[in-house]
Amino acid sequence: MASLASLGLGALTLTPAFDPAVTEYTASTTNNSNTITAAGAAGCTVDITVNGDPHTSGAAAEWELGENTVAIKVQNGPKSRIYTVTVTKLEV
Repeated sequence: MASLASLGLGALTLTPAFDPAVTEYTASTTNNSNTITAAGAAGCTVDITVNGDPHTSGAAAEWELGENTVAIKVQNGPKSRIYTVTVTKLEV
């Protein structure tokens, strides 16, 4: 099965709380950036995009004002699953 073992966006709180069975999340921030970390379950590869641009797990993502889409594709052989986090950057 293709699933995430962990998902984090720095100090941001994911809603709902991370659960490998849940694929849609939201978070909000006033920060300009947060570090995105995602790890796949055993045997899985993980590809992350932020607003359509490739992103490396463990690196900081720069947020645009308003909604930002983080897509995490988890692949395990022919099986795949996409997790999505909508991060809303609020004006300070």
